[in-house]
Amino acid sequence: MANTQGPQGNYDPAGSTQMFRAFVDEGPQGRPQQQPTSSGSRVGLIIGIVAAVVVVAAVAWLALK
Repeated sequence: MANTQGPQGNYDPAGSTQMFRAFVDEGPQGRPQQQPTSSGSRVGLIIGIVAAVVVVAAVAWLALK
């Protein structure tokens, strides 16, 4: 349900989409933004999938034993 109350002096700018986008576009103060490396995240994803398959295979093997 939408908030249909009019502004009563307690307007929260954090609820504004424009204010949120401006905050996100600013980025962190004092530190340069770094682009995440795609190869590092891809290797982590592959290792995670392999580990999940091994765990599922081990559970299935123990269940059928």
